[in-house]
Amino acid sequence: MALPEISRSMLKNSLVLGLFAVVTVGVVAITQQGTATRIAAAEREAKAQALAQILPAGSYDNHLLDHPRQVFDPLLGNKTSSPAYLATLKGEPTAVILQATAPDGYSGNIFLLVGIHADGRLAGVRVVGHKETPGLGDKIELAKSPWINSFVGQSLQSPDTAGWAVKKDGGQFDQFAGATITPRAVVKAVHKALQYFDAHQAELLAPVSSNEGDNSHG
Repeated sequence: MALPEISRSMLKNSLVLGLFAVVTVGVVAITQQGTATRIAAAEREAKAQALAQILPAGSYDNHLLDHPRQVFDPLLGNKTSSPAYLATLKGEPTAVILQATAPDGYSGNIFLLVGIHADGRLAGVRVVGHKETPGLGDKIELAKSPWINSFVGQSLQSPDTAGWAVKKDGGQFDQFAGATITPRAVVKAVHKALQYFDAHQAELLAPVSSNEGDNSHG
């Protein structure tokens, strides 16, 4: 008679443990889902703030992250297609922000956001990722130096082709003391982004449809 009693006790304990495991897994899954949602929202907000730093306040009234246009071209330096963000004001295109990569930095790739007004002038450039030498090459960051602001207002025609280089190479952009490779790579990448914009201006500034996102051109 003792054996069935023990069996019933074991079964009861097993059911309790099984129920506890199910509840625990459910709580963990809900927690992870909530955390992932918060992380995704935080990443989106950080990206929106980074994009907003490039364009002048009041120059657009749309949400830049809505309906990005996928683009790809060797001029941008990216290995895969990347989103281009169209800025509009009262429905009219005012600027586009491109993602570009300078592959020839001193310590590898330098990742950029390049904002270009509809008339071809640079609205601004920001470095969003790099591994350049601290205290030397990292002056491409706005937090370390105002150097990156030297691109504002420049265009494909001003300066001319020769001017799109650091001063050491006969151009108009400053290099850093002890670090020429890094600014040279950034200047070259920004110049190529302007060339890309010039070649695809009509497509980049066209209204973005709600189902756009997988299309690419180049």
